[in-house]
Amino acid sequence: MASQMEDRQMTGNVLILGGSGRFGRHAAEAFWNAGWRVTLFDRGQDDLAQAARGMDIVVNGWNPAYTDWATQVPGLTEQVIAAARASGATVIVPGNVYVFGKDAPEAYGPGVPHAARNPLGRVRIEMEQTYRDAGIPVILLRAGDFLDTAASGNWFDLQMAPSLKKGVLTYPGDPAVPHAWAFLPDMARAAVALAERREMLPRFAEVNFPGYTLTGQDMAGLIGGTLKRQVRIKRMAWWPVRLAALVWPLGAKLVEMRYLWGKPHHLTKDSFDALLPDFRSTPVDDALAAAVAPVLKAGSDRPRRGHAGQDPATVA
Repeated sequence: MASQMEDRQMTGNVLILGGSGRFGRHAAEAFWNAGWRVTLFDRGQDDLAQAARGMDIVVNGWNPAYTDWATQVPGLTEQVIAAARASGATVIVPGNVYVFGKDAPEAYGPGVPHAARNPLGRVRIEMEQTYRDAGIPVILLRAGDFLDTAASGNWFDLQMAPSLKKGVLTYPGDPAVPHAWAFLPDMARAAVALAERREMLPRFAEVNFPGYTLTGQDMAGLIGGTLKRQVRIKRMAWWPVRLAALVWPLGAKLVEMRYLWGKPHHLTKDSFDALLPDFRSTPVDDALAAAVAPVLKAGSDRPRRGHAGQDPATVA
C-alpha cells in the first residue's frame, strides 16, 4: 500500500508516482526535506484515485522504457489527469527536450514550437498537449539529460562515465557541441519551490530548468579536476548500436535520439529566473563529482534528513 514518509511539521501533502525511479526518488527526498508529508504510490497495490485524495501535489515520476512509450504513456497520462481532477491536486511533470526536434533553434525556451517528427518526440508532444488541454493545474519542469547521485541507468552513468576508471570519458557525440544537463537533486528542489508557489502560476506552467550547458570537453576538464588526473575523451562508436538496432528495439530508439549529441542546444533561463530568482544551484564541478562517485563505487544514496543538492559530499 501507499507508504508515508516520516510526519513532521507539514507544508502540504504530496503523492509521488515512481518514487523508486530517477526523478521520483529525488522528488520524494526534496519534498520530505522541505517539510511536506510524502506518500509513495505502490503501483502493485494502490488505487491511484484513492491515493490522490487529499493531496496538494501529485508528482508524475512514471517513465516507462523507451520501447513502451507509445503504448503506455497515453494511458498513464490519462490516469494521472483523472486522479488530479478528482482530488484538485496540482500535477508536476518532468519534461524533456524531445518535443523540439532536429530543426529547432539552439535556445530551447517555452515559446519554441514543439515540432519534433520522430516517434519519441511525438509521444512527448502529445503527452504535454493532453496535460495542457486537461484544464487541471500542471507544472511542467523541462530539463536536459540527467546527472544522478546513483547509477540509475542514464546516459552518463551507463555509457559515458564507466571508462573514467581508465581516465577516459566516452562521449556519444561531438565533444565540442554544447549539451543540456540537469543535476537531479537540484531539479527536485526546484520542483518543491514551484509547488510552494503554485497559486501564482498559470493553469499550465511550462518552466525550464536550465541546469548546466556543457560540451564534452567542458565535462572532461571538470571531471579531471575532481579526480585530480587528466581525463581524455573517446568518441563512442555508434555502429554497434545501429547494427544491434536491427533486432534490438531499444537500440533503434537510442539511434532515433542520437541527433541530440550533435545538435548544440541549451535551456533558456528566463522562465525559471522569473519564478525562482534566489534559487542556488549546486556548483557544476560538485554535481559532476556527485554523478561520478557511484560509477566509481563510492558512497551510498539513501534518503536522509537535510540531504539535498547543496550537499554533494554525501552522494552515492
